[in-house]
Amino acid sequence: MSPVDRSGPRLRLRELTVGDVDAVYAIYGSPEATAHLSFEPRSHDDVGRIVSRSITSATASPRSEYAVAVEKRESGEVIGFGRLATDPHQPGAATFGFALRPDTWGAGYGQEMVDLLLGLGFEEIGLHRVWGARSPLNEASARTMSTAGMTEEGIIREHIQKNGVWRDSVVHAILDREWRALHQSA
Repeated sequence: MSPVDRSGPRLRLRELTVGDVDAVYAIYGSPEATAHLSFEPRSHDDVGRIVSRSITSATASPRSEYAVAVEKRESGEVIGFGRLATDPHQPGAATFGFALRPDTWGAGYGQEMVDLLLGLGFEEIGLHRVWGARSPLNEASARTMSTAGMTEEGIIREHIQKNGVWRDSVVHAILDREWRALHQSA
């Protein structure tokens, strides 16, 4: 597969570059942005290592991770981070995750980003199933995934330990045929 370069009306998914560390840090280093994610805010050095690992993973063959920058098409400003990761134990399936910089919340970017990530998974990678897990308290993520056509499948009990406390995760998933049915008339 060629490098990721997928656009929607306002956003573009593209491969990460070393120049994206500060933009990703604005998300992954933010206590607000990571409040519902599975990890504590990352240090700038941690984010540098994440971006470096993601750049390296883009050249793997076969490729199992698609970690991408999410930028505004008009300005090229990176406002989000998205990820699809395949699992050799789940052929044709991938987990996904997404995060936006807090100052961009509420503008519909999350919905467009999820649609672009799912399109990447089904239309370009050829996946059968994509699933993601969210914090039970993250209602915005629940609405975003539901609007994208994902089905809430259940709860993984005490799945994540954060701040020394175990928390559940709510699983959402969509199948390729469900994705195609939603996008046939589009």
